[in-house]
Amino acid sequence: MAWEAWLAITVIIACVAFLASSHYPSDMVLLGGVTLLLLAGVLTPQQALAGLANEGVATIGVLFVVVSGLQETGAVGWIADTILGTPRSIRHAQWRLSLPILGISPFLNNTAVVAMFIPAVGYWAKRHRLPMSQLMIPLAFVTTTSGLITLVGSSTNLVVHGLLRSTARLPGFTLWELAWIGLPVTAAMLLYLLIFGQYRLPNQPAPSKSFTNTREYTVEMRVEKGGALEGKTVQEAQLRQWPGLFLLKTQRDGGVLSAVSAQHKLLGGDCLLFTGIVDAIADLRNRRGLQTVMDQETQLETPERECIMVEAVLAEYSPMVGKTVRESHFHTIYRASILAVARSGGKFLGKVGDIVLRPGDQLLLETHPAFLEQQWNTHDFLLVRAVETYRPLHHKRAPVALAILLGFIGMATTGRFSTLEAALLSAGLMLLTGCVSSRVARRSVEWQVLLVIAASFALGTALESTGAARYLARLLTTWTEGDTWASLAAIYTVTALLTQVVANNATAVLLFPIALATAKDLHASVMPFAVVVLVAASASFATPIGYQTNLMVQGPGGYRFADYVRFGWPLSLLVGAVTVGLTPWIWPF
Repeated sequence: MAWEAWLAITVIIACVAFLASSHYPSDMVLLGGVTLLLLAGVLTPQQALAGLANEGVATIGVLFVVVSGLQETGAVGWIADTILGTPRSIRHAQWRLSLPILGISPFLNNTAVVAMFIPAVGYWAKRHRLPMSQLMIPLAFVTTTSGLITLVGSSTNLVVHGLLRSTARLPGFTLWELAWIGLPVTAAMLLYLLIFGQYRLPNQPAPSKSFTNTREYTVEMRVEKGGALEGKTVQEAQLRQWPGLFLLKTQRDGGVLSAVSAQHKLLGGDCLLFTGIVDAIADLRNRRGLQTVMDQETQLETPERECIMVEAVLAEYSPMVGKTVRESHFHTIYRASILAVARSGGKFLGKVGDIVLRPGDQLLLETHPAFLEQQWNTHDFLLVRAVETYRPLHHKRAPVALAILLGFIGMATTGRFSTLEAALLSAGLMLLTGCVSSRVARRSVEWQVLLVIAASFALGTALESTGAARYLARLLTTWTEGDTWASLAAIYTVTALLTQVVANNATAVLLFPIALATAKDLHASVMPFAVVVLVAASASFATPIGYQTNLMVQGPGGYRFADYVRFGWPLSLLVGAVTVGLTPWIWPF
């Protein structure tokens, strides 16, 4: 090998070592590796930057905007509540998560599936106090394996199909032909996940905030007539297990029920009194089917989408002191609405409007963005600060956002539009219909994820262009020359190893000629070798840089490099055993 090939291998090994240490940001490590190869002349500027112009990377960037439209309208919460449901355990949660993916992933690009489910799973995990670390890798890996069920389920399938037609002069695969191997591989993946997932995945408990030494706000909510919660029990509405929130009592037609049963049925107009921490109140404010009860004048001049949530502490000489919330006319004076009230050492059991305000009371307000600047140095408040986690949702636009999502799935599935074209059109519709503002859309793009993926493409190109990958692959496969089954296993092993650091499509393109030559040398059919390359190229389970969906879930799941190794290597071996064992029976030598 030339010195360029040795340098490429050395740099990639160093990058993997730095990533495995978990002490350095992924984007800095990989971009540093690309920079070294660029300065050494191993990569040209065009090759180093090609990942940023890659259609897959661009698609991910655009999908962030589509997903932000689902988040801003509350459609993500609807997906989580309706499709994912209520899990009984972490194993049941992993199973519930897998079912909708199995129905979608065979017909839609893997990246799109993961991008759509990440925020929904985050919302779902928070609601049910599930550890994200037990759900994000399953999301990525189940999506990957179920993408093997149809020809259009993964771009790698289409790449190998095209190589069979152009290089081997064979008809390639039909739409459902790959299901013969895709279904067993997916079944093996699910079996491994459900048996070993709890033990081999990191178990980082979802953050749960105690009421101890924490501000307990009291807020009154009304069940919206004809809304999403009318007719449901308290348990079905998931109002008892909400993290950081406690349902104190309900009121209907003047009657009060203090001990609220889980089977208590909610009716439109019911008033619910909650106590909880700031983040929980902010989430409750955005719950579909609930409206904040505010006895004072509540119509803000500021558009709802532009409102902010603010915590304010009443000063001793505030004109509000000594008045009830209803008597304070807070809205008229400050152009702000009181959502909830907290008092150190006290808990309110009556209507929020009847609370007599005292110095030191903490108010949770919904107001206009200029409130912070206007009240920062006044004598009315000791402290004012914005609740950064709050963003009002536009629930009326949720059906529009869901319709755009279904349209995106339809466009991408039929093949009339590429995934990028479908994503661009869907993102444009999200903006045009007001599901997301341009300001939020710009903020939604995760540039760190895009840079990591683009840098991974460049490192893979370095291995390919210098001949290092081809040399290593041929070196390993020659060890088993003469034995058909051993050669098939070697092809899987080499492909599975290479795909951990090289993009799966590039791995498939690189190994296919070697697999074709091996089949010809053994006077065997090329079909089983092609299928093994196809599956192994997608079996990038052991590193976060093996596939772009692995990188997408790394941050939300809080994973380290070693977490992928711990969970992924046994899975790669299991998938290899199933693939090498079954493929020759389905596509004989």
